[in-house]
Amino acid sequence: MKNQHIIVRVATAADKVYSRTITDEMETSATARGTGIAKRSPEYIEQKIDEGKAVIAITDQNEWAGFCYIETWSHGEYVANSGLIVAPAFRKSGVAKSIKQKIFNLSKQKYPESKIFGLTTGLAVMKINSDLGYEPVTYSELTQDEAFWAGCKSCVNYEILMSKERKNCMCTAMLYDPKDHYEPEETKEFFKENVKGFERLLRFKQWKLLNPFMKKGKNGNGGGVKPKSLLHHLFHL
Repeated sequence: MKNQHIIVRVATAADKVYSRTITDEMETSATARGTGIAKRSPEYIEQKIDEGKAVIAITDQNEWAGFCYIETWSHGEYVANSGLIVAPAFRKSGVAKSIKQKIFNLSKQKYPESKIFGLTTGLAVMKINSDLGYEPVTYSELTQDEAFWAGCKSCVNYEILMSKERKNCMCTAMLYDPKDHYEPEETKEFFKENVKGFERLLRFKQWKLLNPFMKKGKNGNGGGVKPKSLLHHLFHL
């Protein structure tokens, strides 16, 4: 199936037939990873399609291969590319990267002044984001919109998030600021050179946040470090 030609495009009304399949796969994938995402209904997916805020990957045999959508927060100041999901048969084939590129470009087109951000526990997604020009940041650099953080309630790590006063959790925060950002080639090379550092960061977060003997308050969130300095600070934990 991976040899089929895959088209990645903005979703249309005709793609609503895949809404149930998409939400079912989102839930299955989250369960398998042991982490949660904000649960979405087929109706919510269809709403995003109607608004022109969704990207879908379809094979030339009309088989669904992947999906992602745009959400806005803080009155449009922040944009998130949410719900990225790839059908099992098409994983590790470059589909996720193609979808992320398409939804990223769509986000910049629709919201040219907005900061685009994401939270992830996956090294592969971190690499894709780095290739697009995202930078690792502290949680304080993200939207503080209550509606966004409420979406974390379905995650198994929600207690950790709240115990750290939403300053840190298992996910790594990444941000693209159109007014202040590295060029994609810069972040791509930085990630390539420091992939071991990112792996170390993820292990560090696991140890620091899950170790029950850690003293309260030592959450390793980097304080007030700004995005660009944090990009280098992360590798001196």
